[in-house]
Amino acid sequence: MYDIIIIGAGPAGLTAAIYARRASKTVLVLEALSYGGQIINTPDIENYPAAMHISGYDFATKVYEQAQELGAEFVFEKAVGIKDNGDTKEVITDDNTYTAKAVIIATGSENRKLGVENEDKLVGRGISYCATCDGAFYRGKKVAVVGGGNTALEDALYLADLAETVYLIHRRDAFRGDEATVNALKERDNVKFIYNSNVTKLIAEKRLTAIEVTDKNTQEVTTIELNGLFVAVGRIPENQNFAQLIKLDDSGYVSAGEDCITNVPGIYAAGDNRTKSVRQLVTAAADGAVAATEAVRFVQEH
Repeated sequence: MYDIIIIGAGPAGLTAAIYARRASKTVLVLEALSYGGQIINTPDIENYPAAMHISGYDFATKVYEQAQELGAEFVFEKAVGIKDNGDTKEVITDDNTYTAKAVIIATGSENRKLGVENEDKLVGRGISYCATCDGAFYRGKKVAVVGGGNTALEDALYLADLAETVYLIHRRDAFRGDEATVNALKERDNVKFIYNSNVTKLIAEKRLTAIEVTDKNTQEVTTIELNGLFVAVGRIPENQNFAQLIKLDDSGYVSAGEDCITNVPGIYAAGDNRTKSVRQLVTAAADGAVAATEAVRFVQEH
């Protein structure tokens, strides 16, 4: 029996472990893969307070070691379900069942990929899924954004203030995002629109140097030389294993506000897997602190 079980050892889960242990609660962190989450793929963090120029891996390792030193227990097993027994919760993994008074779901989300050959190999070497995280690396350079929703449009607008040229590539002939943002982009001289097209090839040596774009209607292939490709075709939250118990929104994110409280008393959501407008390292850490504080309060009251 633990006071709190945390599912996921990304920035949100690790921060939650630190806060829960500082409140003298017994903590088990369950992680399916490796600690750190998506941030370990970031080569250089520049937007986290007091941690400029640190790799995502080094950052995650420091937070992991901090949680360990405080006494959090880590088990590397994948959580596949939660059973609510009222005063206690059972977290079921592929191998075992663990019991706690409160649970924090911090499973995060993964970027939806383009599915183009060598995409994974070029992450951090020209391919990014976060314009606000990595846009500054491409100041004065040529970049492209792929996607048609608000995230893609906002990324393109953000990059237009930094890059020499921004290509906005969409597989349809009209964007799904806000018309006001589309109009703002059309006013930018350095933004070029490419409709009805897919990125079909990545060209690279050590880093990305160009892409091939194929027109869906004519099958014409165009090569575009660029320094960075920002993929904004959606995210996939890691919540399906808990969907029968926890309320999710239409996109699969846990329906929880800034207090991180879910529809089930004693179960909380922290990080990129919950409904929120900003998904950044700093907001994941903030969620972890809030969720742990709420979970500690629940444990003390029950």
